[in-house]
Amino acid sequence: MSSLVEGFSVTHRRYVPHSHAHYGGNLVEGAYSLGLFGDVATELCVRTDGDEGLFAGYESVEFLAPLLAGDVVEATATLTRVGTRSRGVAFEARVVCRATPERGPSAAEVLDPPLVVTRARGTVVVPPRA
Repeated sequence: MSSLVEGFSVTHRRYVPHSHAHYGGNLVEGAYSLGLFGDVATELCVRTDGDEGLFAGYESVEFLAPLLAGDVVEATATLTRVGTRSRGVAFEARVVCRATPERGPSAAEVLDPPLVVTRARGTVVVPPRA
């Protein structure tokens, strides 16, 4: 287990398949980012507490830019508060690569800086430490 310290973070990165396009223009629904946040929060809890933990709820969610099929997105969970059994977590989803179909059917580019698409704050609960 890693030390239980505010500022500790975990990042996952994945390709968004075209099968997840839900709206016109290859737009992916906002819930996709929330699913990523659940996954990255699980690893954060395993690393800090040796348990998957349970997601208690979000205090805030902001959808800031579109997430598109064909994007490479990374989601980060950062520990912001340590309680007896609860943990405050800040989340951010960023597009790091994006398809550029106007250049060709498989063309894409690296976004520098990455495009922040979703931010959230939430609480997870873990069992008492033994």
